[in-house]
Amino acid sequence: MSVPLVVIDADVLGRRRTGDETYVLNVLRELPALAGAAGLRLAAVTRAPELVPPGIEAIRLDVPSQELRMAWALPRLLRRSGASLVHTQYALPLRSPCPAVVTIHDLSFERRPELMRRRDRLVFPRIVPRSARRAARVLTVSERSKRDLVELYGLAPAAIVVTPNGVDPAFRPGSGGTRDYVLSVGAIQARKNQLAALEAAQEVGLPFVVVGPEKDAALARELRERGATLRGYVTVEELAALYRGAACLVQASSYEGFGLPVLEAMASGTPVVTVPDPALLEVAGGAAVVVEGGALAGGIRQALADHDRLVAAGLERARAYSWTATAERTLAVYREVIGR
Repeated sequence: MSVPLVVIDADVLGRRRTGDETYVLNVLRELPALAGAAGLRLAAVTRAPELVPPGIEAIRLDVPSQELRMAWALPRLLRRSGASLVHTQYALPLRSPCPAVVTIHDLSFERRPELMRRRDRLVFPRIVPRSARRAARVLTVSERSKRDLVELYGLAPAAIVVTPNGVDPAFRPGSGGTRDYVLSVGAIQARKNQLAALEAAQEVGLPFVVVGPEKDAALARELRERGATLRGYVTVEELAALYRGAACLVQASSYEGFGLPVLEAMASGTPVVTVPDPALLEVAGGAAVVVEGGALAGGIRQALADHDRLVAAGLERARAYSWTATAERTLAVYREVIGR
């Protein structure tokens, strides 16, 4: 009997897609150690095969148009490879010849469309609900996102599996950090509320550093003009050093599906100040300072004053998350759908 082939869409590799790329890369790293015992073969479809971790077959698929890729190139590849299952993010290939699992990280484009880029507002609400309803299973990263999928798309709760993100081993405590600046991590866009975090840092008298790609050029320009340091997209090692060097992380997003920077900062031994967004609260689990968006400066002061307790609580909380657990839950879904 042939070994079933699971094809994972890894088109985000090398494209600086922050959370989406982090998710795919880490799941791919963890799956090979589990797939053999489960009797599955794994392949990753990507335009950057050199970035596929060992133990995964890399299949190059370099199509300039994403629409053409999902409508024609990927379905054709799935048919030719004899895939038993395909796993994608947000969108399914048109006329897939095999069952599909889709990961939908969040529904920010539904909940807060006014804060999204125009293209995302136009494309995502057309593609994502249709993909969610066609998929054999929907994976998501938090209970908050699961509730949104049930409420907004009418999905049955049993069709949705929560596979929380993990934390990379690079994020760990270390000595030598200056701890003299406030850090914010995430793409520069309105829903991340980096301007409010900048104002809070300046009120406390600390420099403000932002890590993440510039999705909103006008906002990035304003942040620079008002004194923020923008580091852009950095490597995992650089990001880990920035976490360790920060006085605290301020994550003030108006909508999140998970809140990976909160987890990474806690694992790095850095206090976290956040707002009561449901997904951020879910990750923080009582190990962060939680304030409303207008009280971030007070939150920073509290984090500085309560540094040692917050560090200990954050490290303990971060231990509850691992990419190995994410991969185990993901593999269990593959086996259920394939019937192994």
